[in-house]
Amino acid sequence: MVAKTMEELVSLCKRRGFIFPSNDIYGGVKGLYDYGPMGVELKNNLKQSWWKSMVYERDDIEGLDASILTSPDVLKHSGHEDTFTDPLVDCRSCKSRCKAENLENNSCPNCKSKDLTDPRPFNLMFKTNIGPVEDGSSFAYLRPETCQQIFTNFKNVLDSTNRTLPFGVAQIGKVFRNEIIARQFVFRMREFEQMEMQFFVRPGTQQQWYEKWKKNRMNWHISLGLGKENYRFHDHIKVAHYADAACDIEYNFPFGFKEIEGIHSRTDYDLSQHEKHSGKKLQYFDTELNKSYIPYVVETSIGLDRMFLAVLSNSLVEEELDNNSSRTVLKIPSILSPYKVAILPLVKKDGLSEIATDLYNKLKIEFNIIYDEKDAVGRRYRRQDAIGTPLCITVDHQTLDDNTITIRNRDTMEQKRISIDSVSKEIMKEVNLKNWLKKNS
Repeated sequence: MVAKTMEELVSLCKRRGFIFPSNDIYGGVKGLYDYGPMGVELKNNLKQSWWKSMVYERDDIEGLDASILTSPDVLKHSGHEDTFTDPLVDCRSCKSRCKAENLENNSCPNCKSKDLTDPRPFNLMFKTNIGPVEDGSSFAYLRPETCQQIFTNFKNVLDSTNRTLPFGVAQIGKVFRNEIIARQFVFRMREFEQMEMQFFVRPGTQQQWYEKWKKNRMNWHISLGLGKENYRFHDHIKVAHYADAACDIEYNFPFGFKEIEGIHSRTDYDLSQHEKHSGKKLQYFDTELNKSYIPYVVETSIGLDRMFLAVLSNSLVEEELDNNSSRTVLKIPSILSPYKVAILPLVKKDGLSEIATDLYNKLKIEFNIIYDEKDAVGRRYRRQDAIGTPLCITVDHQTLDDNTITIRNRDTMEQKRISIDSVSKEIMKEVNLKNWLKKNS
């Protein structure tokens, strides 16, 4: 049985070290979360998978890591200062606050009262100050998205790499939005991470590239093994002022299909705005056409925290076993799992710990692995199941006789004996990306 309620996910995340409420000992802060020992590994694996597919496996995309603090000039001329707002409504009866779009028949969603204030704009961007004096001339924003620094660095990347169109710039980083109501765990937070790519193309070719990137991004999601049936496209009928086409890739979360990635054809709006207001030329000289122009842009933007939630919600399973017991298991795709292997000596005596420790030291050079010798081996298996470790290796007394170990598969619980000398090769069959794609194609 797949466990899909948010309560089950939240409980497991804290208990097993995936996600903690931020500032927990002081009561926490809504919309802020900390990733624990298991969570940071899964999150890093998601980043690496995306970066590998977007940057390393392609020859037309460069990477960038831009600053979080952002000049107000950038966000003024990108349109964020005027448009990055939500209409806010207060209920005079219960004093609750909500977005105007969330009103139910012009009633408060909390108490159903119709005694509401008129909608007023609420800016979603966080302000801070640069330097020792807090006055109107020293403020900056915490960036609300990662793409604007890609646009302002367009010429820097172009000139330093000698790229020709089409090419893209990819970035992973923290962004900040002062959400009125942060909800649904890590689905909507005030501090979160995006994995974005802006692909610069010749004007007139943007629709072709938009369709290509729709297909490319959906294929990446499906390759992770979270179930093709859990994804769908949602094409926008009404698009933003800067776009000529837009869609979302939606995932079937425990609370229904919601956006996990956006794909947008942004035209030349951003580069044109920054060229106009900065006075800096942000154009590309096309040698084939023998002229300069401002490129059009196709954007892909995925919420890393939402991707994290999708992996966990798809992977958490409660299984009834043949002996009338049950187990909680995270069937995380092995290429993403926090630990790839657990090394378990059957007992802590008779030289088994020494052999297990030696094996652990050899394997940790290649894989992220964990050593566990506390409690009975059955309990250790359950503990590793609950954090998603795909393989467990047990060193037992037979190891002393024939130099073999037992390797156990998380999903099937099947065990087999193999030589210690072939352990690395056996692990690679399970966690190597090439083997994974071949097995799940």
